[in-house]
Amino acid sequence: MSSNSNIYACFKAGFDPEAPFLDVIDVIDGDVYRYADLDVLSAQVANFLSGLGLVPGDCVSVVCKKSPELLWLYLGCIRAGYVYHPLNASYTENELAFFLRDASTRVVFCDQSLETRVAGVARDCAALKHVVCLDGEQRDGFRERLASASRTFATYRSSADDVAALIYSSGTTGTPKGIPLTHGNLYENAFTLMETWRFSRSDVLLHVLPLYHVHGLFVILGPALLAGMQIRFLSRFEPTSVIKALPSVSIMAGVPTYYTRLLATDGFTSEICSKVRVFISGSAPLSDKTFISFKERTQHTILERYGMSETGILTSNPLMGVRKPSSVGLPLKGVDLRIVDDKGSPARAGSTGEIEVRGENVFSGYQGLSEVNRDSFREGGFFRTGDQGYLDEEGYLFIVGRSKDIIITGGMNVYPKEIEREIDAFPNVVESAVFGVPHHDFGEATIAAVVAESHGGVQETELLIGLKRKLAGYKIPKRILMVDELPRNTMGKIQKTRLRERFNDLFSKI
Repeated sequence: MSSNSNIYACFKAGFDPEAPFLDVIDVIDGDVYRYADLDVLSAQVANFLSGLGLVPGDCVSVVCKKSPELLWLYLGCIRAGYVYHPLNASYTENELAFFLRDASTRVVFCDQSLETRVAGVARDCAALKHVVCLDGEQRDGFRERLASASRTFATYRSSADDVAALIYSSGTTGTPKGIPLTHGNLYENAFTLMETWRFSRSDVLLHVLPLYHVHGLFVILGPALLAGMQIRFLSRFEPTSVIKALPSVSIMAGVPTYYTRLLATDGFTSEICSKVRVFISGSAPLSDKTFISFKERTQHTILERYGMSETGILTSNPLMGVRKPSSVGLPLKGVDLRIVDDKGSPARAGSTGEIEVRGENVFSGYQGLSEVNRDSFREGGFFRTGDQGYLDEEGYLFIVGRSKDIIITGGMNVYPKEIEREIDAFPNVVESAVFGVPHHDFGEATIAAVVAESHGGVQETELLIGLKRKLAGYKIPKRILMVDELPRNTMGKIQKTRLRERFNDLFSKI
């Protein structure tokens, strides 16, 4: 690690100034940048921000669509010692108001199309002093002032414990919680992943993920920058654009939805993927069906990993070795991972319990929530992930669901993932989601929402009969409901909260 713990200094230590950095490939005659350009542009951003009167530790929020400018903004922000706070551009005014106030944002960047919305929110945020359009053409705007800023900047000397970024939990079960990530957290995970996945300067990464989410911003970009590799940059996932780019890259990272959509697209063949050495998947569970179909089509075994915003990546299937379907792999170097029972005692191999972790990659606590933090950490520094899983005899981790998703029916614990795997294995089933709703007798009833390949291709009675051959009686869903699609967030995670809300009264009149 660099003598300066600022993660930009760590990135820069491995730069070859003349090496290619970024190739913007979804724009005709798209720009191409070298690592020397990255250093200049991030310096200009750092100087621009400093000119706004910020001091190290101030928060800079960003509500913008994906673009190369976001990279310069992110790197310039952390280079100057400010806290980078990315936000989804689809947030409503009420959501934006919460985030900007809770983060004590000093400067917010937005796209010109969002300026009116953000400016309206900004008036009620006491700490907020500047609203800047990232893509505006107005006089004295960001681009004009950036071009006139100094091309050099002495990177701020940060400690490993200084906050580099502020991320928020999704808030699907309550108010979003602020997650401060330090320079040390980000470096530790980036360095470990670079070694685990063997990223090197000879690699070429296809970057199709959003930049407001940890997956695209930290998980994949961090190790790529440490390795000094070239990045081919798409502003959004679109199957034909990805297929066109794959012959020229060696690494692709995505969410499971990306891989299912590639499999459904004509022209996605093993020949297209012949130069790719690894496909990485995360942010949502990868189904066995997609795992197997992808391998059959391409001869590539998708590498699935597991992590959280609070911790970075915790486990990964091996680059060289067995990648088990349904498993998220082995704990990374430097990560202490254990499974504990309801009393907090270590569980034996094969037993399901809560996943707890500690390591230099793990955050130190939610922002301003001391009571929540007392419940989130155990003695010894182990963070309670809220995920349920088990370790097999070889140490591979299997996730069975979130603690909040466990269904307690008639006093028995039901883990949704176990049932979903069985349902997804049926012919003509695309995917499923299992969740609990109130029941007058059992407390909770197990419900499955199922998407089929064609209307009428799967019947509830057929699935129930099949499941009774595979699962104990108390695990069998009380109802299997055929739906057109499952609700998802922007990263492809199924939103079971919305399913519970939709079907909450299913048994209320019985």
